[in-house]
Order: sequence, then structure tokens, then C-alpha cells
Amino acid sequence: MTVHSRFPRLRPAAFGALVLVTAVLTGCASLPESSAPQALGTINRGATSEGPLPPAAGRDPGLLLRDFLQATADPANGHASARQYMTESASTKWDDTTSTVIVDRPDTLLESRTADTAAYRIRAQKVAEIAPDGAYRAIEGPPLEYKIEMSKVDGEWRINDLPDGVVMDTAAFAKSYRRYVLYFPDSTGTSVVPDLRWISAPKNALTQRLLSLMKEGSEPALAPVVRNGLAPPVEVRGPITKANGDPDEVGVGLGGVRIDFTGVNGLAPRDRELLAAQVVLTLSKADILGPYMLLADGKPLDERFAANGWSVADVQQFSPDANAQNRIGLHALREGSLVQVGAGGIAQAPGYFGAVNNLQSAALSPDGQFVAAVADAGRPAPEPPRTLMVGNYGGTQFPVAEGTTISRPSWTFDGGAAWAVIDGERVIRVVNDRATGTVSVENVDISGLTTGSTALRLPITEVRVSRVGVRAVLIADGKVYVAVVIRQPDGKYALTSPRPVAVDVSTPAASINWLSGDTIFIAFQGNVDPVRTVQIDGSGLLPLTGRNLTSPVRSVSVSLEHQYVADSRAVLELTSNPDGGEPYWREVPGLGANAVPVLPG
Repeated sequence: MTVHSRFPRLRPAAFGALVLVTAVLTGCASLPESSAPQALGTINRGATSEGPLPPAAGRDPGLLLRDFLQATADPANGHASARQYMTESASTKWDDTTSTVIVDRPDTLLESRTADTAAYRIRAQKVAEIAPDGAYRAIEGPPLEYKIEMSKVDGEWRINDLPDGVVMDTAAFAKSYRRYVLYFPDSTGTSVVPDLRWISAPKNALTQRLLSLMKEGSEPALAPVVRNGLAPPVEVRGPITKANGDPDEVGVGLGGVRIDFTGVNGLAPRDRELLAAQVVLTLSKADILGPYMLLADGKPLDERFAANGWSVADVQQFSPDANAQNRIGLHALREGSLVQVGAGGIAQAPGYFGAVNNLQSAALSPDGQFVAAVADAGRPAPEPPRTLMVGNYGGTQFPVAEGTTISRPSWTFDGGAAWAVIDGERVIRVVNDRATGTVSVENVDISGLTTGSTALRLPITEVRVSRVGVRAVLIADGKVYVAVVIRQPDGKYALTSPRPVAVDVSTPAASINWLSGDTIFIAFQGNVDPVRTVQIDGSGLLPLTGRNLTSPVRSVSVSLEHQYVADSRAVLELTSNPDGGEPYWREVPGLGANAVPVLPG
């Protein structure tokens, strides 16, 4: 370890910004004082309709097979809809719990057919797998191929042999499933962490389903870095109802939600508040409207909210997007110097970083007090040509690391550390201890990234730490991964559990940034859809408009309010069309062709 002396407006929902709607009811009926804890049930097995439609009569076997692949997307009652397409013996043998695979454009190839039998081979590109808890895993790998045999039963074609597990195409999946966000408090209890799940459930069963998932806990990779307020001994007590005690159509329209917990008497006030944040933010994100009447053994969980219940505003400080506000405005690197970009024009940043002309990338701490920047050292070979500089904004600075390549730095939300990658294979944290006035350099353990079934290939060319601090997104060998940031018992950090996202993009990634707590902003090489967003589980890969962009896009720097890119000719901001048309990229004047945008983080 090396120690040195120290030196507004929210964009539209197209970018996944959090939209929270709360309705407050002024009165509620009297509530029972005692009730037995109630089991919350299992997931993805609730009824989604009045009942499945039977197979069409007289259907050709090839068309019946296509209908079957659509029916598998309804998980209600053990995939009862899909089982109607099977013989009785096949339905009995078929285990729908072994796996759930989403495929793209499956081809059904006839292998053989007689008057009463038919055999088909199905080939399709795998897109993702859905775990029993609803977690989505994007897949890179060989196509899926399997065989289905059919026979006639009372004159109608039915499936009599098929492999275990559920296979559904992307269109059917999109019709039946929706992405929801569970929230779990981070280990410090300062924020909640998003955990995405895909569920097929009717709206009146959704509240119970989400609470059931929360009770089961976070995905395994997050378990070391989050807590769960709904873990034992905390249980849901009695039925979940509307705020006035009505048990019908809970979560549908207005009326709020009433949830009574038991086992919370031993919780500190802060932990009760975190439990409320978990529940309220999860339900509100699912469009289940408040007020949220949260009780503890029939009495208010917190007396402050006894009369009107909890609202989103009461727990908004724990939201992962509460830290996403850009409070210091846009900066940029222009001709090797750090500059401020404001309504009055462009001005050199004060101090060292605004005075030099050899900076290649830079990052500002979210409070704007500190800068980390990569400088061209100007040394001849074989000396390392790059130096990582850290210092006060407008004040002193000093070198903390050197290398042949150094990635753009990334600050944690509290300004306590700046992360960077040295020579593609060494990740470091430059720890800024404000209390003692010292800065130290620590290596981050990346062994968890390069081993196991999801191992990535070096070099790592960029790493960006999330604003909550429990995840990092990185580019390795041109591909984008989301990893978990774990603090080890010795106080040092490790990156583990890499998950590939944007897996169906053939061009390498050039630059990445966090748009929100669950959405990543990516620039790709090439001129086909060079800018896209994707969710942290690899779902929802969406191209953004390319209007006015000139490839290649070199760098991205974004917040919820503003999104900037640097293309081959300028720095541009994504701008809403006042006429309601497609958004477009508008040049930030005065920065020039080689500038790159710099936002906090």
C-alpha cells in the first residue's frame, strides 16, 4: 500500500427513470389486534386468467406445436395451459420446474410423420434463463436443440414425449411476464439495492407475490452485501388488504395497501424505517399505489405515519436514485484541460487540473471537491507513459499510480475512493480518507472475475462503480459485465460474480456509465445503434436515437437528468423534441472535436 499526504430536471421514462405515484386516503377501518402469521406462497404459479383456452380443434401438428410454445409462457397452475397440448402420460412425466429458457424465433423442423405420429426438432437461439425466483440471466452460448414427438388422441394431435423444462419464445415471454424491482438495504443501511425479477401474475396477486420474493431474499450474488428486513423472525401477519381492511382486489387502482408484520418488536427505529423503505419502494415501483399502512402486531410500525400511512416521499432518501442527482453541473476535458461548462460559457477549472494540457480522462467526486485524472506523463519508453493524478478541485494534486494504460477513473458516491484499471489487469482503489488527510492505493481482488462458469477475459478497459457502491459495470475484452463489489474481512475489496449483459451485440463496447441504479448506458464501436441502455440483469437492451451522432462514439457520461456523449466531432446532449417527436442529440457549443464530457461519479 502506498500512502501519500493529502492534497435538475428528470428525463422521460424512456430511460427507466423512477416514476412514483402516491394516493393518500384520509380514513381507514379499525384493524384487528392479533392474527396468525400467514404463508405468502410460491412464485410464478398463480393464476393469470379465468382459465387456459383449450387447443384449437383439428390443428395440424406443426401449428399445434407453435401454439404450445406460446402456451408455455403462462406458468399458472403448473403450466396447465401448456399441459393441455400433451397426452395424459406426457403431462404426468413432464417436469416444468427444472429450467425456464427464453429463445428467439424457434424453428420447428419436421423429422418424420405418419398418419398417427409426428416428430419435430426444435432449434432456437437462447436468449436468457429465468430462475425459479424470477431472476433473469442473459445467455451467450450455442443454440438450443431438442426433439418433441406427437401422436393422435381421439383424432387430435397431442405431444407425447418432450424434455423437461419450459421453453418459450421472446414474444410469448413479453406478453406474460413483466420485470419488477425488489429492494434490499445495503450492508451499511444507508440505501436500498435493486434486485430485478420477472413475474407473471395478475395485479390483484402482485403485492403478495412481491412480498413472497422479498421474504426469500436477494439473489445469491448480492447476499454478502445486502440485508433483508423481511427475514425471520419478521413475518407477514394475517391477510394483506387495502388500507381500509378490504381484502378484495388489493393493489388494483386506488385504495392503498395494509400489511401487518410480526417479529419486529426487537428492531431498532432505523431498521423499521429500512423495512418500510424496502416494502414501499418495491410496491410503488410495481405501480401498486399507496398509502402504505404498515403495522407491527396490529399497531403502527411507526407512530409518525399512524394516521395517513407511509408514502414514497417518506422513504425516498433510501432510493438508489436519490444519489443520482448531478449537483455540480457539466465539466469536460478540452485540449487536455478540465473546463467548466455553464450557461455563461466555458471556463478553465481552477487549480492544477484546469491549468495543464496533458489530461486524457478525468472524474469528479459527486460533491465536486476532488478530481482523479489520467495524465500523459511524457516519458520516453520503457518508462510508463500514463500517470493517475488525484487532488483537490482547484487545489493540490499528486501522482498515485502509473502504467502503460490507465482507465477513466470512477468515484464512489461519498468521494471516499476512486477506482481505475492499470494495464488492463490490475484494478485499484485510491482511498481518500478525509478524516486523516491521507490517500492510499489498494489493489482490488479480481480473482472472482476470471474463474468459474461466468469468467471474463482480460483486458479490463473500464470500470464504473454504482452510486450505491455494491455493483460495478465494466468492459472486459470488449464485452460488458455487471459485477458485485464485496468488502472483505480485512477491509479490502473484491469484484465477484460477473454477469454478461448486452450479450447479443457483436461490436465491442467503447464506454459505459450508470444511468440509474438498475440501468446501464453503453456506447458501442461501429455505426449501427452506437448508444444503448440495458438493465443490470441483461434484459431490455434498447437502442437510443442516433439522430445527429457521427460514429464512433468515444465516451459517455450520464445522470438521470442529463445524458452526454462524445462522438467523432463534438460533445452532444440527448435532448427532448418540443414537438413530441423523436429525441435528438444536440451539440454542446464551444467544446470542439476532441473534448469528452465529465459528470460527477
